[in-house]
Amino acid sequence: MFRRSTAIAHERSSQQRPPVGPFPADNEHSRDTDFNPVLSRRAARFVLGTASATCGLIVLDTNVVAVSLPSIARSFHVGFADVEWVVSAYMVAFASCLLAAGGIADRFGRKKLMMIGLGVFCLASLGCGLAPTALFLNLARAVKGVGASMLLTAALAVIANTFQEGPSRARAWAVWGMCMGLATTVAPLVGGVITQWLGWRWIFLLNLPVCSVLAWCVHRSIRESRNSQAGAIDVMGSLLFGASLALGIWALIGTQTDGWQSLPTTARFAGCTALLIVFLKLEKNRTHAMIDLQLFRQARFVAAVLSMFGYAACAQVMMTFLPLYLQNAFGWSAVSAGLGMLPFATAMIAGPYIGAWLAGRFSSVALLTLGLGLIGTGNILTASVSMDQRYWLVALGMIVTGCGAGILNGDTQKAIMACVPPNRTGMASGISTTTRFTAIVTSVGVLGAVLASRTQTALDLALANAPAVRNSLDADFMSRLLAGDAVHATEHLAPAAKLFLATAAPASFASGFASALCVAGVLALVIAVIVWGLAGRRMRSATQPLRQQ
Repeated sequence: MFRRSTAIAHERSSQQRPPVGPFPADNEHSRDTDFNPVLSRRAARFVLGTASATCGLIVLDTNVVAVSLPSIARSFHVGFADVEWVVSAYMVAFASCLLAAGGIADRFGRKKLMMIGLGVFCLASLGCGLAPTALFLNLARAVKGVGASMLLTAALAVIANTFQEGPSRARAWAVWGMCMGLATTVAPLVGGVITQWLGWRWIFLLNLPVCSVLAWCVHRSIRESRNSQAGAIDVMGSLLFGASLALGIWALIGTQTDGWQSLPTTARFAGCTALLIVFLKLEKNRTHAMIDLQLFRQARFVAAVLSMFGYAACAQVMMTFLPLYLQNAFGWSAVSAGLGMLPFATAMIAGPYIGAWLAGRFSSVALLTLGLGLIGTGNILTASVSMDQRYWLVALGMIVTGCGAGILNGDTQKAIMACVPPNRTGMASGISTTTRFTAIVTSVGVLGAVLASRTQTALDLALANAPAVRNSLDADFMSRLLAGDAVHATEHLAPAAKLFLATAAPASFASGFASALCVAGVLALVIAVIVWGLAGRRMRSATQPLRQQ
């Protein structure tokens, strides 16, 4: 498959430029003590293609599921909370394990972890495809998230280890970024085509041959590398963070059935808060902490992390809710919904080019503020026309939001990396990546609760003048409607009631979606103001050293 050049034993200089990829290892832990032969150009390209395709699979799998959620709800006859967990279970496990997986890859070998990750991802995909119940599907999705965290961290470490010099490394990350953008763009359409023509289970089952091909490529092309000086893995920190995040999401999703003031909701929020406090105290006193809290004493670092949170929570989360809106409010098929999301996805591709052009004219802080402002404006614009049955108006709002998201997609990472010294790049990048996925899963819970509450309110108003229809609805009607299972939700109703709900239900969902978008839009604008204010402040002296690991 490729030529191997003569092996040359070498050590990396202590003055070598530290990794600058999306998830590099810390500089003091980045010297690979294993024998690291120089690869031929062809072999290096094959390694890059394999690692990038692996990361692309993760991005594709993350976004492709959203279009299939209504079909999953109809298949299992479940409600909105159950299909929310299809996304949230995966994201919680993914976000919780990212930093720990990076440490495992450094200690025990990146190639080894990629192979294990592919195995876990493949088996979990099989479990998802054959799932007999919604609960089984959600558990399999959580296992899949663990496998995805292994794959992402190991693949990024392989790229950083293979391409160690400036020009080649810059080209490698550019190729990687292109693969991520392509996967993001095609995911909705791929999900719609598979769901409508093959069935939602094939979204997961088709991962099996893909994982098999990638495993063969990893085995043939990637050489083992590890860091013998890596610190201890923060297992307890990962467990506490994951448990806290899961309880918080459970509390948010559970409000749809239990209510905001119920004992179960209060207990879950209390447990989430308690575990988070314990986690922060542990990280503050731990020698090899997964998060160095002293980084957050820098105002510019806090501003950059907030920008990442705003980008993910207010823009990327739309990859989950837009397909539901297009199918529920417009009555579109899965394929049509996938096509309908293309304005948002293609704008995200164009955004980085706009950001690169603006970078030479404005400061990094101005770009972050601009990106958040566009996201907020786009969300509010989309909300204002979401109850209008003219798709082109909704598409205009998508484009504005997508452009803001595209600008922030690269600039948030660069802003975070610019705030820290070279020996903290790995820690900062890990915080950035974890923030991104934590923001998505948290936003799914918050915006999902807003969507459910406002849709219920709008439908209650519509049913006020139709008491006969209201009395004929069962307790699960709203949950199934939100999930996109209107067929089973109305199958027992009289023809007159079905006719009434055929208009009232989509309009109510559009109202709920508009409320959720308004919350996301206002949040993005508030974060933009905070980022602009924080960027000019200095919360610590530049001469005060950060804690060394």
